[in-house]
Amino acid sequence: MNPLRVLTGITTTGTPHLGNYVGAIRPAVAASLQPGSESFYFLADYHALIKCDEPARIQRSTLEIAASWLACGLDPERVTFYRQSDIPEIPELTWLLTCVTGKGLLNRAHAYKAAVDKNLAGGAEPDDGVTAGLFMYPVLMGADILMFKAHQVPVGRDQIQHIEMARDMAASFNHLYGEHFVLPEAAIEESVATLPGLDGRKMSKSYDNTIPLFAPREQLHKLIMGILTDSRAPGEPKDTEGSALFQIYQAFASAEETAAMRQAYAKGIAWSAAKEQLFERIDRELAPMRERYQALMQEPARIDRILRAGADKARRLASPFMAELRHAVGLRGLEGLGTPAPAPKAAKASLPQFKQYRERDGKFYFKLTDAHGRLLLQSLGFDAPREAGQLIATLAQQGSAALANHQAQLEPLAEVGLAELDQALAQLRDAAQDKR
Repeated sequence: MNPLRVLTGITTTGTPHLGNYVGAIRPAVAASLQPGSESFYFLADYHALIKCDEPARIQRSTLEIAASWLACGLDPERVTFYRQSDIPEIPELTWLLTCVTGKGLLNRAHAYKAAVDKNLAGGAEPDDGVTAGLFMYPVLMGADILMFKAHQVPVGRDQIQHIEMARDMAASFNHLYGEHFVLPEAAIEESVATLPGLDGRKMSKSYDNTIPLFAPREQLHKLIMGILTDSRAPGEPKDTEGSALFQIYQAFASAEETAAMRQAYAKGIAWSAAKEQLFERIDRELAPMRERYQALMQEPARIDRILRAGADKARRLASPFMAELRHAVGLRGLEGLGTPAPAPKAAKASLPQFKQYRERDGKFYFKLTDAHGRLLLQSLGFDAPREAGQLIATLAQQGSAALANHQAQLEPLAEVGLAELDQALAQLRDAAQDKR
């Protein structure tokens, strides 16, 4: 039985902070030590180009992120740890996937839709400032995942769409050229900690409220002492609910330490004393890793060798797989064309398909794809799956005539005509009748 393959990418646009450590680095390193799985971790520097046009920043971030993961215990001998741009097969696969991915699918990517909505709200043209890289980046992400036949991709709920899109691309390719890709699953990280930042909002570079993971001890102390608290004086009981300081402490402390801090809050611990305890607890965990990090940062050539060795390891899988895919699509040598090729076996006809799913907003959606995986119809959100199912049944029975009565529940696709939609629905009805 093949081991479970798990893949995670890290975009190289910033310096790792405590939130990255608690939410991604620490649990991923722990998971990589478990038997029975193969772990792939890559620095997504191609993705960084979409949002950052500062070469020095991308280069520096690559060094800082790689050094952070290694300092936190990632073992490059146990995992495949590589830089995305060291795998030339990735952009080649991106092009193959581009040729089987419908524009309608990419139109619905969250990042692209958010950019368009922001432009419209500001009175600008819908695609103002939108690069082809932003529009196409779900295809690059699909290539990252599908190249190594990842079974699981750990993501938060807001990232589920990316995995669904990768699955759609894989299914479209498999339909046309045979079964080559594994359809990945999203591993939903329900319990991943999200740390608040210095101002109480989610710790994020966007808010400029982060605590760098390996800040020097003096800087770490200064930042922690600046965490926003309320005005309650020493001796006044304090609430742990909504306290950024307590949430950060809890992410690092044991159950016993957390209980003791909760009791100290109830007894009215001074904010300065609570911050000192938080600082000492974090520094105790990070100090050994900080020392390793600082040593690694002084050896960029060593980190480069580690990443290149990881790329060699990754390419031992990517190169033969890419050769297989090139052959599948017809990018082949010309030897043997003097003799007629045997007649292909008749393939079992595929059918259009309704797909139901749940989005990050908690609502239920469905879409209709044709036999090649191209999107024909997209619903808006329903509160219950039964409501979505009822509309699917109505469409299957009435065809495009049902659209007039359900415009508020369906998102129109300008590139799909009613005749094409009716043809797909008729195919589904005929197939259902044949089964009876």
